[in-house]
Amino acid sequence: MTTNLIIGGTGKTGRRVASLLQGRGLPVTSLSRPGFDWADPTTWSSVEQPATAAYLTFAPDLTFPGAPEAVADVAGRMARSGVRRIVLLSGRGEAEAQQAEQLVAEAAAKHGASWGVVRCAFFMQNFDESLFAGPLAAGRLAFSAGDVREPFVDLDDVAEVAVAMMTGDAPANRTYELTGPRLMTFAEATAEIAAATGREIAYEQITNERLVDDLVHAGLPAEEAGGLGALFAHLLDGHNEHFADGVHEALGRPARDFAAYARKAAASGAWSSQEVAS
Repeated sequence: MTTNLIIGGTGKTGRRVASLLQGRGLPVTSLSRPGFDWADPTTWSSVEQPATAAYLTFAPDLTFPGAPEAVADVAGRMARSGVRRIVLLSGRGEAEAQQAEQLVAEAAAKHGASWGVVRCAFFMQNFDESLFAGPLAAGRLAFSAGDVREPFVDLDDVAEVAVAMMTGDAPANRTYELTGPRLMTFAEATAEIAAATGREIAYEQITNERLVDDLVHAGLPAEEAGGLGALFAHLLDGHNEHFADGVHEALGRPARDFAAYARKAAASGAWSSQEVAS
C-alpha cells in the first residue's frame, strides 16, 4: 500500500490531516526538517516517492519571496514520482498564494496527477496554538487589526476538507475557499474567548510598526517579523470581509462557529493564566 505524504506533518494543519488519515487506517509519511526544509532545496528530493496523495504546505507563508516557484517545483517532483492527488494549503486574498495555486495545478496536470486547493481565512486556532496564545493567556492581546471583520475558519474544518480531497471523497481539480459562518473583529473574537474562559481579557489596537517590533522581541528574526507585518497589513485591509461556502461544498455541512471553538479550546486549558505564571 502506498503512503500519503504530508509536508509539515507536525504543524497546525498537517498534524490534523495526519490524524484523520491514520484514523481511517491509511498510512502517512510526514516530511519535515531536517529531512525536508523549504529553505534548503537540496532536501526537496525527499518528496520523490510514490504516494496515493500529498498535502502540501509552505512555511512561513506563500506570500514570501520565491514561495510560488518553490511549491511548484515540489509539486512537480511529487507528480513525476507517482503521487496521484496533490492538495495545497493556500490563503484568501493573497496574489502570491493564488499564483502558487495555479503553478501547482499546472505541475500536477502536466504529469497526470489531480490537484486541489484549500484556500483559507484566518485560522481560529491562531488564538490558542500560535502567536496570539501567550498574550491572551496573559490577559491582553495587542494587534493591528482595527475594526476589520474576519470570517475565522476552524482548522478541523480545513483538515477535513483536505482529507476529503486526498481520499477522493470530494471532487478534485478545484479550489475550496473556506471561511467560518460569522464576520468578527479581533476585539469581538477576544471578547468571546474571555467569555469562554470566564476571565477578563482585553484587546488593544496597535500600529503595524509596533506589531513588528513585538514580534522581534518575541524572538522572530527581523526579516520574518517584517514579512508577517506586511502580510497582516494586506490581509486586514477589508478585502476579505465576505463569506465563502467551501466547507459545505466539500463536506455537506455548515462550517464550525467561533463560539464553539472558543468553548472547546477553553475547556482543554487554553489561555489558562496558570500557564503564564509557570
